[in-house]
Amino acid sequence: MRRLAIDIGGTKFQAALFEEQRIAAKETRPTDRAAGPEPMIAELLSIAGRWRFERCGVGFGGPVDFAGQRVALSTHAAGWRDFPLAGRLQSALGVPVVIDNDANAGALGEARFGAGRGHLPMFYMTLSTGIGGGIVLENGELYRGADSWAGELGHIAIRPDGPPCLCGARGCFERICCGLWLERDYGKPARELLGEASFTRRYAADLAAGLKAAVMLLNPARIVIGGGIAKAGDALFVPLREELRRQVTAWSGARLDVQPAALGDDSVLWGAAILAS
Repeated sequence: MRRLAIDIGGTKFQAALFEEQRIAAKETRPTDRAAGPEPMIAELLSIAGRWRFERCGVGFGGPVDFAGQRVALSTHAAGWRDFPLAGRLQSALGVPVVIDNDANAGALGEARFGAGRGHLPMFYMTLSTGIGGGIVLENGELYRGADSWAGELGHIAIRPDGPPCLCGARGCFERICCGLWLERDYGKPARELLGEASFTRRYAADLAAGLKAAVMLLNPARIVIGGGIAKAGDALFVPLREELRRQVTAWSGARLDVQPAALGDDSVLWGAAILAS
C-alpha cells in the first residue's frame, strides 16, 4: 500500500511517499511561521499531486486533539488554533487522513523501526524548534492519555522563576532548552552553541532536569531523542547521560538508557506512515 506521510514542524515541513516499508520519494521545504496553514497546505497538495497513494498520515508540531482529528494550536506558528487539518487534507486529497502530534508520530516510528525497537516501554522526545514527548507502551501502542495531552514534557517547569514561555507559564523545559529559544537567548543556532563544551555542560544539566521527570514517572526501558539538536551526537549525549546519573534519585534502580533517534530526520515520517496503515 502506498501512503503519503507528512511532518509539519516549526522550522521545516516534509512529505514522503512510502511504498510498503521504504521511502520512495521525499521533499522538504521551510516553514513560514507567519503565513498560517493555507499556503503550506497548498504546497503539500502540489507535492502530493505528483504521487499516487491510498492513505495519508500526518505528524504536526504542536498539540493535537486526536479524537477530533484537529490541530489544537501551535505556539510557534500562526493560524493553526483549532484547525481541522485532517478534514481539510482528506477533502483535498480524496483519501483517508489521520493526524497526531509530531512527538507521538516520532515515537511510533522509532519504536517500530528505530532506536526503540526491542526497548519498550519507550519515551521519545523531540528536541528541535520546540520540545515534545511521546510514550509507547510494552504492547507497542501509543499512550495519549484521557484527552490527547500525554507526553507534553516541554511544558513542565524546570525553573519556576524562569523566563516566560510562549505557553503563558514560566521556566518551561521548552523555554529553557528548545532550539527557538536557544537562538533568541544566545544569538546563535543550537548547532553552534553545542560546539562549545562549557555551554553544552550547562545545557545537559537543564536537559537532564527535564528528562528526570520522564524517568521517575514512566520508568522507560529507553529514552530516544530526535530532532535537529539530537544531531550533536556524543558532544551532547555523553554529558547528558552523566547528568542524568547525577540527578536521578540515588535509590532509583530505573534504567538511564538514552539514545539518539536512529531514523534521524525521518522519525516523524515513519510514524506518520504507521498512522496511515
